[in-house]
Amino acid sequence: MTNYREILRLNSQRISGRSIALSLSCSRNTVANVLRAATERGIQWPLDETITDQDLEKMLFPKARAESDRRKPDFDHIHKELARSGVTLSLLWNEYSELCRQNQVIPYQYSQFCKHYTEYAHTKKATMRIHHKPAEKLEVDWAGQSAYLTNNLTGAPIKAPIFVAVLPYSGYAYVEALPNMNMRSWIQAHVNCFQYIGGVPRILVPDNLKTGVERVSREESVINRTYNEMASYYNSVVIPARVRRPKDKASAEGTVGMISTWILASLRNRRFFSLAELNTAILDKLTEFNHKPFQIKEGSRASVFSLEEQDILLPLPTEPYEMARWISVTVAYNYHVMVDKRYYSVPFEYIHHKVDVRITDRVIEIFYNSIRIATHKRLGEGKERYQTTVEHMPKDHQEYQKWDAERFIDWGRKIGVNTEKVITSILSSCRVEQQGYRTCMAVLHVAKKYGELRLEKACQSALSFTPNPSYRTLKSILSYEEQHSKLEQDGETSISSEYAISRESGYYGRTEND
Repeated sequence: MTNYREILRLNSQRISGRSIALSLSCSRNTVANVLRAATERGIQWPLDETITDQDLEKMLFPKARAESDRRKPDFDHIHKELARSGVTLSLLWNEYSELCRQNQVIPYQYSQFCKHYTEYAHTKKATMRIHHKPAEKLEVDWAGQSAYLTNNLTGAPIKAPIFVAVLPYSGYAYVEALPNMNMRSWIQAHVNCFQYIGGVPRILVPDNLKTGVERVSREESVINRTYNEMASYYNSVVIPARVRRPKDKASAEGTVGMISTWILASLRNRRFFSLAELNTAILDKLTEFNHKPFQIKEGSRASVFSLEEQDILLPLPTEPYEMARWISVTVAYNYHVMVDKRYYSVPFEYIHHKVDVRITDRVIEIFYNSIRIATHKRLGEGKERYQTTVEHMPKDHQEYQKWDAERFIDWGRKIGVNTEKVITSILSSCRVEQQGYRTCMAVLHVAKKYGELRLEKACQSALSFTPNPSYRTLKSILSYEEQHSKLEQDGETSISSEYAISRESGYYGRTEND
């Protein structure tokens, strides 16, 4: 505000207008206008002591200070409406202007409207409502101070980082001690926080920590994939604070200090031997903290949260988010990918392609270019190492996959009881059942060349001198029988004597006269 009184005093001492302007940090035109107005209205120094600065301004410039016929906005109503989600000063000014037109009065311009409301908000000490909407943001961070557990064997202290989350509108806070500051702990803390407040805010505001943000720059922020996936699952979004801008999450920063005093300091003389025990004590202190009355305004964090914020949080999903991690792998030539020394199939068309694998405690999901191409139940710590879906295999592999021990035995049974015994013997002699499939297939295919009857007789003959005949044994028997049968068909006979087998002279190409 221009110091009119000082301008008149300095002018009475015959100080130049330029010097007055320099002394009072105003323009020479302002000094000239004040002196001209004083001359026109006969105002001279010294002034009556009862004249205030406001009275002097009205005397010098009566038109500028004339009472305005513009309608004054209802700032109490505006203040309450701004607390509602989606309501802005621009929207409220449009509504105010329309109301003035209907009543045929002149409204304030938008700039004056904002100026007067800002002055009103400052007098009410409620500028927070200008910046925060109920249920809009949740500011999250790791506290600088940690809690400590005690090793029940050695008595050594074990560090337990503290997670802090705050709803800026009400100041309602959530605090939890965790075993470490890795991604699993970070995600689990968010899930537990949402369960505690009974809903989900629309925006998550973390600091630029590695567990939440992979890379941040002036142009863009790259959110950690798991963290972003968790936010999407709860229909929320992650908007990290700017680098070196603590005021972007001032509520969390301020609450961290209060938590250190109200909760951690109050527990400093107690010893805890497990996280569950520590978090139970923290929860009790947290309840006291949230219900502690405000020093200036009425109510508490808990009362403001329950009355104005809780009901407009986004609803929780039916199941809490399950922690997942991502890895990128290349599909091997056996159309499987390896995850924690276990193998899971993908369609064979993706052999030698790079895929993304989402891993949870229960499920393995495989994606190619963000499209899910396979899902498997995660294998445990047992002996089973492969999980293969038949539809993922090439057709010739699918045909082979259809065979099992029962099918081979059933096929052998149809040929004969001895063939069934041979097949069963081959399968039982293998350490792994699948190792005998190829041999069984070879034995059964012999029937195509020699016939089922000759195969059955060969199996009977083989079982007569060994309980575990091999494919080579059966092949030798069948080959010998085939050769002997061919000799008989050619008219070759043998003459048996008491001591040996002799052949007729015709066998050697001779005659009796020779």
